[in-house]
Parts: sequence; structure tokens; C-alpha cells
Amino acid sequence: MTVTDAPAWPQCGHVGTGERCRGRRVGSYTACLAHLDSAERAAHLASLAPGADLDHRGTPFTQSLLDELLAPLRDPGSGRARVGEASFDGVRFTGDAELEGIDFDGFCSFASAVFGGGVYVREVHAGGDFRLGAARVAGDVWLDDTEVGGDAWFYEARIEGTLRFCVHEVGHNAMFKGMTCGDAYFSGVRVRGVASFDGAVIDGEASFDGAFFQEGADFAEIRIAGRACFDGARFRRGRACFDGADIGGDMPFAEAHFETEATFDGASIGGDLSFSGARLEADVGFRRAVFRRTARIGPLVCPGTVDFSDAVFEAAVTLEAAAGEVRCRRTRWASTAALRLRNAEVDLSDAVLEFPVTVAGRPRPFFSPEGEKIAEPWLTCAPVRVTSVQGVDAAYLVLADVDLTGCLFVEAVHLDQLRLEGRCLLSSPPVGLRWMSRRTLAEEHHWRATTYGGGWTPAPPHVETHGPAVLAPVYRQLRKALEDGRNEPGAADFYYGEMEMRRHDTTASRGERTLLRLYWALSGYGLRAARALAWLVLAMTATVLAMMLWGLPQADPDPVSSGTVDGRRVTLTTRKPAPLNPEGPYTSRLSTARFEKSARVVINSVVFRASGQDLTTTGTYVEMAARLVEPALLGLAILAVRNRVKR
Repeated sequence: MTVTDAPAWPQCGHVGTGERCRGRRVGSYTACLAHLDSAERAAHLASLAPGADLDHRGTPFTQSLLDELLAPLRDPGSGRARVGEASFDGVRFTGDAELEGIDFDGFCSFASAVFGGGVYVREVHAGGDFRLGAARVAGDVWLDDTEVGGDAWFYEARIEGTLRFCVHEVGHNAMFKGMTCGDAYFSGVRVRGVASFDGAVIDGEASFDGAFFQEGADFAEIRIAGRACFDGARFRRGRACFDGADIGGDMPFAEAHFETEATFDGASIGGDLSFSGARLEADVGFRRAVFRRTARIGPLVCPGTVDFSDAVFEAAVTLEAAAGEVRCRRTRWASTAALRLRNAEVDLSDAVLEFPVTVAGRPRPFFSPEGEKIAEPWLTCAPVRVTSVQGVDAAYLVLADVDLTGCLFVEAVHLDQLRLEGRCLLSSPPVGLRWMSRRTLAEEHHWRATTYGGGWTPAPPHVETHGPAVLAPVYRQLRKALEDGRNEPGAADFYYGEMEMRRHDTTASRGERTLLRLYWALSGYGLRAARALAWLVLAMTATVLAMMLWGLPQADPDPVSSGTVDGRRVTLTTRKPAPLNPEGPYTSRLSTARFEKSARVVINSVVFRASGQDLTTTGTYVEMAARLVEPALLGLAILAVRNRVKR
């Protein structure tokens, strides 16, 4: 209602300085309570009794006039006034207004009222609504030791001072949508319905410590210039909504109890968020939230999901959380960050890291500032599991003591600069003689599950399966990351995975794949010493047998000398007959003596030495082949051992 609007009640006939009074006429009189003459006012007040309804809308009031009005409604014994329904909409109050010791059987309404001072309500009980909607108050508003049986309406009220809403209980809803004030205190208030602060502006600090919100609390788009305290607050049903809130300072929730979902989507928070000792029974969402000067969040214990997707951290932050899942999809860190987590699955898909960010699994429980262990009643002792780093520039990412068995790495960049600290677990191939024990990526499991079936873990729904051509460079970059960190043994498994993917890559040339198959078969890409030694033993055994059966001559040939005598001159010629191929059955050739000679030839071949043994033509070629193959196999075995123990 604007000043030019005609009021919806019979208007007072008094005309002041060129303006007609907007007060409601009293009974059959032509003037409002303020403009009745003394006799008329006395007659009207004499007609009032406790429990009477009051309707003085638009009337100009002072404290003395209000006291005069309430005097006939007070009980002489208790001194408390009893009013039926009271309508003071649009009143103009000069100075402070004090309402003390009053029982309203129905509603009490000061909608659109204008107060030149403050409003002080003490020990008041309203059986119905208490309305201060759209009122203008030049001072403070205090409601102390007060109860409201219906709704508390402060919709779009403008309070220049402090609002102290110390109401014992609001029977239904508390509506503060669009309200403005200085500091605001709602400590210990109990709201049985919905509490709405949508769009309210608090130019100072706000305190909701110990407040109880039974059917939900809506703080969407609220703006609090300073600190907003919710220590010990309880949110029972509905939703605790802080979407779009703008909080200038800290926002503590120590010992708070959330029985329902809490959302801070799109909120802007200028200080720390403490959840020390808080109980959260549902999800918590910080999607698109902006943390301007937040240095610490937590310790936050949540059995469900803590969602920081699309959030922005503008300052260095430490996040401590024990949760079922922590989502950081497309989260942006514009400064350093340390995520100290317990139990959680962590999704870092498409996160933007401008400074080092550490995701670390914490083995120990969190403790409160008082040194007390924070309970985790819903959570298990499972390790922190990173499920995805897809789309992440890993140059600034540090993963410490986390489980990577299900982590997706494809589409991440700068994986060669990723730092893996502590004990980071990776998945293993299925148990069996067919598969070698090594650390593998989840994406390899997904691909092999489509090719080999059982034992390998298939891709979860909506997760794309990538082939060897895509996985090979991922293994290569991770290998380099571990090598740069001086973890050569750990890098060996990633090298094996890289070579496996190259061997199975159908886009590579046939010659390259053939060489890789031979390399794999002979020594497991230079990483399986047992395989290379087995081939070496097999080759040496075959060489010994070949020497015994065909390589050693029937007998060692003796030198033969022949000469001529010409007068006094004697000419001698010495030659060694060609070794004779052995004859007779093979069993006769497998003697101890021939084995000893064959073993000597083979051992010398392994170390690139000539044995000096007389050999048949076949034996000579066998020795040449052995001197080429067997040292190479020995070298592969030594290389494999070195790759496993190198520091």
C-alpha cells in the first residue's frame, strides 16, 4: 500500500498539516484513537475488557497512547494484558514501541507499520500470527521470552538496527524473506514449520546457534555481511537450503545436526566452514559455490555425498572430510589445496588445478579443537578411492595413500608430472597362471573384460571402454612420472602395461607387433627374470643335447705328420684330420664324458668364450648360435632383475 492509496478501513476525519489522518475510526466515532478528545477516548477505553479485539490500523501512536490502550486489558493480579486479535497495520509510531506482558489470543499484526525508534517485545504470547511484514523500524527489534503460536511474519521488513529474535517457539512458519537489518540473532529459536530467509539482507553478523528448524530452512540468496554462526543448530525435515547465499565471514556448524539434505549451491562464502562434531545424515552440496577467503572446511562427517562440483576455491584451503563420496567435478582451485579424506570415493573429473592440490587418505580419525575424537558412526574403514582424474591437468596433482584400483586416467593431460606418494593401490590381473602379477589400470580391465571375459572387471555403466592404442600413452606417462620420482621398481609395471598395449594395438605395423611378441615371450619385456632364465636353461639344455648327439666328433682327432727325405734335408708336414661325425645309436652318445665336454662348450658360449673343443661341422654352427642367443637371454634375465631392484 502506498501513501496515496486509500486505506481499506473507515478513515479518521482529522486533517493535520494539509494531510488527512489515515487512522481507523474508533467505533461510531469519526476519529482514530489518537485524535479522539479526552472524553471520547475515556469512554472508549472504559468499554474495553480483557480479551477484546483491537483494530487501530493506520493510527499514529506513541508509547503513552499504547500503554493507555492496554491498561484496561490488564489483569490486576498478574499485570498481564489479554487481547483477542490485534491489528496495527500501517501505524506510525513515534519513538520506541514496547510491548510487554501481553497475551494475544489471535494474531498481532504490525504490517507496513513505521516505527521512529525501536520495537521491544518482552514476555509476549501470540496465539496466532505475529506480523511485522513490510514494517519500517528506525532502531532495533527485540523479541525476548516470546512465543508465537502461528506464523512469524517479517516479510520485507526494514530494520535499521539489530534484530534479536529470541522467541521460544514459532508454532508454524517463520517468514523473513526480503528482510533487511543490522546484526541478527536467532539463538535457540524453535520453528515448527518452515523458516524462510530467502533474499534477506543482514548487514552485520548473524547467529542461529542452537536453533531448531523442524520442517526445513530456506536461506537461499540471503546476504550476511559478517559471520553466520549455526553452532548446535538442528535441521530436521524438509531441506537446509543455502543456495545463492552470500556470507562475508566464517560459517561454523560445530555440533550442528542435519537430519536432511543441506545445499549450498551457488553460495559465496568468505570465511571458514567448521563442521566439528556436526552430525550429517544426508548429502551436502556445494555445487557452483565460491569460497573467497575460506582457509578450512571441516572436519565434515557425512555418510552420503559431499558435492563440490563446479565450485571455485579462490584462496588456499584445507578440506577435511569423512564421507561416502566426495565429488569435485569441474572444481576450480585458484590456489593451493589439501584434501585430507577418509573412506570416501573421490571424483576429480575435469577439475582445474592452477596450483598444487593434494588428495591424501587419512588413516586416523579427525579430532575436535578440544581434542575429542569425532565419531564416524556410518562409515567403514575403507581406504580413500579416487575414481576419476579424466580431463585433469595433472601437473599440479598429488595423490597420497589412496586406492586407484577403479580410477579412470584416460583424457587426463600431463600424467607424466603426476605425483604418487605413499602407498597408492592399483588393480591386479585375475589370479591364474595365464596372467602375470602386476599393477594395472582400471581401463585395461575394462578392455580385457570385453576380450577375455571372466576375471577382468567390466566397465561400469556409462563409462566408455578404450582400446590399447589409447591406453599405451597413458601407461607411458605414468611410467615416466614414477621414474622421475625415483621409483624404478614401481615404474616397471607401467612399462609392462605400455608394452602390452603396444603388442595388442591393431593399428601398429605387423613387424613391430611381431618383435613385441618375441620380446614378451622371451623375457616379459625385460621384466620377467624367471621367464628369461627358463628360456636360457632350455636353450642350454638343447645345446648340450645337440652337442652330445651331433656336435662332438666320434673321437678327438690326433695330429698326423708326413715327410720326405732329400739327401740331408728332411721335410715334415703336420695336419689334423677333420673331426668325424659320431656314429652309432643315440643312446651310446649320451655318455658322461660327452656331457662334460658339451656342458663346457655351452657354458663358454654363454659368456662369449671359445671352448677350444674340437667340434663337428654341425657342432660348430650350434656353438655359433648358442654364443648369439644364450648371452642375450642371460642379459635379459639380468635386466629384469635390475628393473625390479633398481633404486
